[in-house]
Amino acid sequence: MIKLARLLLTALIAISMPALASAETVEVKMLNRGEKGSMVFEPDFLALQPGDSVKFIATNKSHNAATIDGMVPDGHPGFKGKINEEIVVTFDRPGFYGIKCSPHFGMGMVMLIKVGNVALPQSYRAVEFPARAKPRFEALFARTEAELAGK
Repeated sequence: MIKLARLLLTALIAISMPALASAETVEVKMLNRGEKGSMVFEPDFLALQPGDSVKFIATNKSHNAATIDGMVPDGHPGFKGKINEEIVVTFDRPGFYGIKCSPHFGMGMVMLIKVGNVALPQSYRAVEFPARAKPRFEALFARTEAELAGK
């Protein structure tokens, strides 16, 4: 009986290993200045598969990564990294995630993460953003919807 249990456990681990090995970790830099201006995440948009992770790298000081209230899939608790902290976040739940740098949200330091094959919730357009974050999100929303329409 014990040998059978070990055999089943070994088979289960072997079956799940390819799924674990296929998960990716993508690096996102938190920058004072980047290709798209000042106070930016690079890249500012990611399309991930469930189980993929993002490593937020504190390239410049005084940044963090945090989810935006009203911009996470239903039931997701969100996250908030500490200032100057590199964090790795695994995105298991399909949906869209709005991300901000807490101290620089008002300066438009935002990004959007899409997990899985999902449509952008219309409720995200109703979220109140600081004036400089709004045009960045509008551009990200338009890009996302154009990509979905192209499929």
